[in-house]
Amino acid sequence: METKIELTDEEWRARLSAEQYAVLRGKGTERAFTGAYWDEHASGVYRCAGCDAELFRSDAKFDSGTGWPSFFKPYDESHIRRLRDTSYGMIRVEEVCARCGSHLGHVFPDGPPPTGERHCLNSVSLSFTDEGQALPDTLQRGAPEGLPDRADGKPKPGDK
Repeated sequence: METKIELTDEEWRARLSAEQYAVLRGKGTERAFTGAYWDEHASGVYRCAGCDAELFRSDAKFDSGTGWPSFFKPYDESHIRRLRDTSYGMIRVEEVCARCGSHLGHVFPDGPPPTGERHCLNSVSLSFTDEGQALPDTLQRGAPEGLPDRADGKPKPGDK
């Protein structure tokens, strides 16, 4: 990802709920079968709860039986970073958002084809945009070239 988001600890605390902060910034884990997305079946895009980066598509989601949302491949490999995690006496691969560095979960080598990977994520690390809905403009870049900035086709206040 080209644009990085760097916030102070105080800014993260103001932006996130207490549970989101504990997981995204403190590398915590939500309890299995309690998150909003472990059993979600709608079509759309899963995004980072910290910065709205696109992380996973619903068509890459599968039921791993673990109680956490699981995916076999990311939206784009450049949208995530894989880090060596040796906490708790284990060797694992931690997954973080490439844009803001927020902790998402872990990647394991026991997923389905075609990748054989299981990206096991915390629901609280994610937000979801239904298929057909516009993704949020978190970085305030405006609409893509040639498209109006608003759904009604009118310019935003202050635009010419």
